[in-house]
Amino acid sequence: MGKTYWMLVTTQENLDITRSHGFSMQGVDTKNRKKAVRMGPEDRVLYYVSDKKGFAATATVTSDSFEDDERIWKHHREKETFPHRVELDADVVLEQSDYIDGYQVGPTLEYVKKWPPHLWPHAFFGMLHIIPQRDFNYVEGELRRVSGESPVPHPTAEEAEPAIPLITESIAEASTTPSTDDSSIGWVYAPKSKFPVCRKSRKSSHRRRTQKRR
Repeated sequence: MGKTYWMLVTTQENLDITRSHGFSMQGVDTKNRKKAVRMGPEDRVLYYVSDKKGFAATATVTSDSFEDDERIWKHHREKETFPHRVELDADVVLEQSDYIDGYQVGPTLEYVKKWPPHLWPHAFFGMLHIIPQRDFNYVEGELRRVSGESPVPHPTAEEAEPAIPLITESIAEASTTPSTDDSSIGWVYAPKSKFPVCRKSRKSSHRRRTQKRR
């Protein structure tokens, strides 16, 4: 399976806790269990800090999802321990003063188009979201730009999927020419023949009718 791109919504306090642990692990709350258990190696995580309205970091998942009830992060519900966890490697981490403004970037994302324009902030409700790769790459590029790192090139759709060469010959040319070797496109075009159809020979049928009369 291909990698999944996640947006994880957290508070500044909990992001600081993750940072203090070296971005080595991330927990997800029980409300998002069904999504959290799908996280796996090579998935990417984009951090959005809800109380600062900004994008702060990206990381790469390095383990399968597992459960652990050790209390690390804080929640207004005392019973919430963010038990669904994965191990991480940090990729880009900004200081609080450098966060990418969510109110400038958020409305431009493809993911938020699921909501009416005036309700786009609703896209950030809840802790864990699956977002398009294009959105992830765009925000991570902005994070790298602010941090002074060189952006990582990402293949375009055309580069990722090789184009199929087009046949420029007309139907008439194809019907009169059994095969055409065009070195400019590097392959041979050979029109497919029709399925064979059984036909009786008129001559043989006439011969059989003549023999019967005799």
